[in-house]
Amino acid sequence: MATPRSVAFHTLGCKLNYSESSALARQFEGAGYSVVPYNELANVYVINTCSVTDFADKKCRQAVRRARRKSPDAKVIVTGCYAQLKPKEISDIEGVDLVLGAAEKFRILEFVNDLTVGESEASYFAGAIKEVEGFNDAYSFGDRTRSFLKVQDGCDYKCSFCTIPLARGKSRSNTVASVVETAQEIASKGIKEVVLTGVNIGDFGLLDDTTGGSSMNQPRETFLDLIQALDEVDGIERFRISSIEPNLCSDAIIEVVAQSKRFVPHFHIPLQSGNDKMLKMMRRRYKRTLYADRVALIKRLMPHACIGVDVIVGFPGETDGDFKESYRFINELDVSYLHVFTYSERANTHAINLEDPVPMHVRRQRNEMLRILSEKKKRYFYNQHLGSERKVLFEQHKDPQFLSGFTDNYIKVLVPFEDGLLNTIHSVKLDQINSEGMMISSMKEMV
Repeated sequence: MATPRSVAFHTLGCKLNYSESSALARQFEGAGYSVVPYNELANVYVINTCSVTDFADKKCRQAVRRARRKSPDAKVIVTGCYAQLKPKEISDIEGVDLVLGAAEKFRILEFVNDLTVGESEASYFAGAIKEVEGFNDAYSFGDRTRSFLKVQDGCDYKCSFCTIPLARGKSRSNTVASVVETAQEIASKGIKEVVLTGVNIGDFGLLDDTTGGSSMNQPRETFLDLIQALDEVDGIERFRISSIEPNLCSDAIIEVVAQSKRFVPHFHIPLQSGNDKMLKMMRRRYKRTLYADRVALIKRLMPHACIGVDVIVGFPGETDGDFKESYRFINELDVSYLHVFTYSERANTHAINLEDPVPMHVRRQRNEMLRILSEKKKRYFYNQHLGSERKVLFEQHKDPQFLSGFTDNYIKVLVPFEDGLLNTIHSVKLDQINSEGMMISSMKEMV
């Protein structure tokens, strides 16, 4: 039987969504709810959605069915990006009681208190995205070792494939002082690593009237200001930048990270294509030479740095020659791994109207080629570190006989379980790579 006034969360998509789900959970706890796992009985189920791909939409439907099977009398609420983009469509899904858009999700308790289970039609509230203003602070808590800290939301870019500006609105940020205060709060909970998240975090500093800035959206602070301030926060051992656009990852930011006490040598920089023609069609704000320059500077200042890359394959108009050029460019880059996305048509984007769509079987072939390249890149990066010693933050592993963790430069490490290691940082010797690509490491000393 469900605990009186209990709530369960299911989060799809990015680290930003996880930070916001945790913030919503704290709202429920403050109102007297008990937060329980999603696979347990609850009075309220909240599904925080993504809508980057069609697969994410399908996952939302699956999550609704799971909740309804587990607890037929519960309230099922859907929020997040998919909810903002297609509120009526979601409200028609059998089992959904309430749909909340971008502006409404942080008022979730108001809606829950007025919600009646068993009504024939679901309610949905999703105002125009252009009316979404203000910044809602959020960070994840529950994983004892790591927290995702939201510092920015929305995006003013108009990449031709992307629905995120339609789902999250204009770019807006927290202030440096407020982020530092939240980081100090996170540190007081014993968390060792903070991952800075947002939609376009390099755009940090754009404020509006509701966050103390100007309605003209003029930057008063910068992402560089933010990381310099966070580098002085005591109690957090590591700060990690989740993802930053290449045109916003300035030389100064790279140099600060290289000299930092707490920011780790790990960058995730979206590329999307290694072909300038495709970058222009995607409406990206750089050419591949700029990207190569960023990678070169990072590796010159931090030869041990890990660099992750986002790539889209099968974008409309991408010929075999375009893809081969992109493949060669990525192959020659000194990067560590790829996140490969197969292009999928998204409503209300510019790209959906472009000519020369790539057949789906070709998109999948190209995806597989880059996934294989990613594994080769990752294995090469790991091999470069064999025999070296690096510091690892240990966390739980799916197999209770082991603990896993990441080095500062994002090498995954596996060691036999040992009492007292969880949420501690140790130096380890990276001495072997197993079939999953993780280092099997020997302990060196307590840090």
